[in-house]
Amino acid sequence: MIKKFMIVAAMALGLAACDRVSPGNVGVKVNNYGSSAGVQAKPLGVGTYWFQFGSDIYAYPTFTNRYSWQRSEERDESITFQDVNGLVVSADVNVAYRVDPAKAPILFTTYRGDMDAIVSGPLRDRVKAAVVAVASTMSVEDIYGTKKAELIRRAQRIVQAYFEPRGLVVEQLDWAGPIRIPESITERINARAQTEQAAIAARARAITAKAEGDAKVAEAKAEADAKIEQARGESEATKLRNSAVAQNPGYQSEYYRKWNGELPKTIICRADTPCLNIPGQ
Repeated sequence: MIKKFMIVAAMALGLAACDRVSPGNVGVKVNNYGSSAGVQAKPLGVGTYWFQFGSDIYAYPTFTNRYSWQRSEERDESITFQDVNGLVVSADVNVAYRVDPAKAPILFTTYRGDMDAIVSGPLRDRVKAAVVAVASTMSVEDIYGTKKAELIRRAQRIVQAYFEPRGLVVEQLDWAGPIRIPESITERINARAQTEQAAIAARARAITAKAEGDAKVAEAKAEADAKIEQARGESEATKLRNSAVAQNPGYQSEYYRKWNGELPKTIICRADTPCLNIPGQ
């Protein structure tokens, strides 16, 4: 009896298998045979699991992974798209992603593949479709210049919205290098940039010249105002002296008292200007 039991146990162990879900991953159990065949709805946490023959575990990463679709000498995985005018552009794109543990069974049910297959297939296809959709509303100057970051951000939001309910979290999309455009377009953009820089420099010089001119005008005005004030002061002083003479006859006597007796060497007499008449000594 014991011998039979040992034989049955050995057969059972031979038909059983173990698998492990490593730290940083979540497992999805798939039964290939029997009444329970199919993808199990409950994800498997970290640990070792024993299963009967015909069961498999697919592991997906719950930590952040990164991949870059690039053009190299060995192969070209870069993303090609067009601007609003149909001009062909290409670029290398980075993606950062992870799997939502609770939705890992949904991810497997949707794509029936491991993570590498999902990244090279469905994920890349959706990223390219999003970039193409956004770029088709922009000119090549925008794509190459001021709206380059906006393009990849909008594409990222589209990809995130698509994969989030399917269990794949796309954390980041960004350019892996310069966007490649035809050389003739690059030369045109660079020439325009140089023209704009020259215009900016010219405006700056004009502003500086105007500021210097305004400063000189202000200085001249200040000098003129000072002279006017000086003349006004002298005029007021003259008026005060004349008023003093008119109101104080003794002031004129004091003037004569201090006269040294010498007459001017040149005396001009006109009809409207009487000659000075000095009494004799």
